[in-house]
Parts: sequence; structure tokens; C-alpha cells
Amino acid sequence: MDLKDKTIVVTGAARGLGAAMATRLATNHCKLALVDLDADSLKDTAAACQANGAEVRCYAANVAREDNVVSLFDDVAKDFGALHGLINNAGILRDGLLLKFKDGELVSKMSLEQWQAVIDVNLSGVFLCGREAAQRMIQLGCEGVIINISSISRAGNMGQTNYSAAKAGVEAMAVVWAKELARYGIRAASIAPGFIKTEMGASMKPEALERISGMGPLRRMGEPDEIGRTVEFIFENDYVSGRCIEVDGALRL
Repeated sequence: MDLKDKTIVVTGAARGLGAAMATRLATNHCKLALVDLDADSLKDTAAACQANGAEVRCYAANVAREDNVVSLFDDVAKDFGALHGLINNAGILRDGLLLKFKDGELVSKMSLEQWQAVIDVNLSGVFLCGREAAQRMIQLGCEGVIINISSISRAGNMGQTNYSAAKAGVEAMAVVWAKELARYGIRAASIAPGFIKTEMGASMKPEALERISGMGPLRRMGEPDEIGRTVEFIFENDYVSGRCIEVDGALRL
């Protein structure tokens, strides 16, 4: 796909990977629909994307709410008259051990609220956005690409029962969509980043960050733009579909 003038939706675009991916795509002079919970939080990303040559509109939506997602894609279709891509990036963390015991006594356990919050945003939100994006692509007669942002944690990471389950799920959904939507000219793929220098990564304890940075053969965390370049590659290579691209510096949990 030639990205020039193509319309692409990026969820969770206010900061971190979302902002980096949008800013990278903007250099191709595409049209970007930036999405986050608060449209005002998108100002910096929008300005960076416009400076890189993209046409930009900002939208507020909670991807875990079906009515928000339907309205979002209705608005994008109306405003741009086309839809060629979606980056399913919005996500949250609610980490915690499944169970924690001390001296034979239960200290804590992952709550249903912790589980459900992550599943609602990181899994159901991806499902809703993927479904609505594909519908609009087909209705508008646009060939397109859907990219789900998975994670190295999809293989299972301590303290992340909820997050690991969701990230494994979004990878699997991309495989299903690649098979179901190919007849409409829509490709789907996923990216599994390792530990990347974003605000979410920076929220970890310093000792944990230092340990993680030294775990992989490259002895460093990834840069957000390295994920942005991977997104660009998937869009531009028309034979990439149904696969998960691991961008983790050879780190294995």
C-alpha cells in the first residue's frame, strides 16, 4: 500500500507507542484520525504529525464502549470519506500476581476489577475497533490494513495474567481477520513489542527497568520509532498478513 493520502485510525495516540507510530506514518503524507479518551490530550501528537506532512483530525472515544466505537468510525467515514488502516494500540495495565501468600496466609489476589478493566480495553476494545473499521472499509470500497499491537507478554509474564491473556488474544484475532477479510482486500497482522521506552514502561520500578534492559542480547530497551517503522513496513508490504512480527531485541521472557 502506498500510504500517501490514505486514511488511518490510530487508537491510544496521545502518547507512547501510539504517538510514535502516528508520527512515523505522518512522514508518508497520509491522513490520520487520532483517537484517545480525551481529544485535548492529542494536541502534541497532532502537531507533530502535521509538521511531518499529515492531515490530522482528533477524536475522543473509549474503545471499551461499543457506542463510542461505532460513533467514532461513523465520524471518521463521514469526515474523510475513506478508511484504509487501523492501528489497534489503546491499552492499559492493571498488574498484580494471581495470588500472593505470606507465611501461609493470603495477602492479595488479582481482583475481578483488575482482570476486567484490562480485558475490556485491551481485548474487547481491539475487537470492537477491528469490527467497525472492517465494516467501514468494505462499505467505502477501500482496501485496508488492520494492525493489532500485541506484546512480548503474550507468551505469559509474571504479574500479568490479564495483560498476557489480552495480548495473546489480539494476536489470534489478527490471524482470524487475515483469513476472513482477505476476500475484501483487507490484510491483518500484529506486532509484539518487547520492552519499549514509553511512559508505560517508565512506570515500572527502576530496579525492574534496569534488570529488563540487561536481559536481552542487545542490552537495551527498544525505541518507540522502531515500532513505528515496523507498522510502516506492514502497511507498505502487501504480502504481509496473518502474522505477528516480534520486535523485542531477541528478548524472551
